[in-house]
Amino acid sequence: MRSGRRTSTSELGRSRFGSSWAIAKHCFSTSWLGKIVRNSCAIGAGARAIAEQLVRSAGSVSANVEEGHGRGYGKQRNLFFMVSIGSARESKGWYWRARHLVSSEVLDHRLALADEVIALLVTELRRQKSR
Repeated sequence: MRSGRRTSTSELGRSRFGSSWAIAKHCFSTSWLGKIVRNSCAIGAGARAIAEQLVRSAGSVSANVEEGHGRGYGKQRNLFFMVSIGSARESKGWYWRARHLVSSEVLDHRLALADEVIALLVTELRRQKSR
């Protein structure tokens, strides 16, 4: 996945953690988050704070999916998935606050990917709860 090329979710395929993790990993990758942080340094302290919070909340999404998968199945796994959903929703808010740091095309793409991550995680939670 090159940074100059938009990646569709169908290209991401399935990883050992599942499609939600693969999409979350791409959506919140440090390569483009680093660009936001570098751009924010030139803009000011407020922008840097937004960028740093975005990095933390976005990193939490894939980290919680990974930890949830490490727990196997059951209540603990679902708890980590719920935390991951919350972090993805938080990241959407920080994306919006960072809209002046990225192009509108990039913003729209990242918000759409975040929506897809949330939908996949919610679907996975529902599937687990129905078992």
